Amino acid sequence: MAKHSSKEVKRHLTSDKLRKLIKEEQKRGKVLQRLIFINDLYEGKSIPDSAKHVGVVKTIAYIWLSRWNESGYEGLIPRFAGGKPSKLTEDQKKELKALLEAKDLWCLNDIVSLIKTQFNVTYSERQVRRILMNFKMKHAKPYQIDYRKPEDAEEKLKKTRFD
Repeated sequence: MAKHSSKEVKRHLTSDKLRKLIKEEQKRGKVLQRLIFINDLYEGKSIPDSAKHVGVVKTIAYIWLSRWNESGYEGLIPRFAGGKPSKLTEDQKKELKALLEAKDLWCLNDIVSLIKTQFNVTYSERQVRRILMNFKMKHAKPYQIDYRKPEDAEEKLKKTRFD
């Protein structure tokens, strides 16, 4: 027989309302998983068994249970912090995009240098790639253009091919 945990489950909702919420939340996977965990506890399963059923470790299960007991359904909604703020302001990003659009070919190193000189901000090449993706700009290693190539190289090539 399963061992019952010492932590008690507060019944913020009836079992029927909880099942209804589970059906509604099928599009939001993280909340659904947590609601299924709570439903398992309602049905008398132990915390370790419920955690195993939804595929999380016991530590996370205890955190979910604590949040449920404190705040009910609202406690199960994930809290995303939003990440580290950008070193460039929105105005600076707009200015950078305009500078990049003004010139056709840029090397990644050139963009890193431009950001350093223009805005006094240091970014890695990887972060510059992310910024370019946000600008909907593609980056690639430009092919080399031989400065010694004559203007009429295509014509000369056609003549030598068919002679």
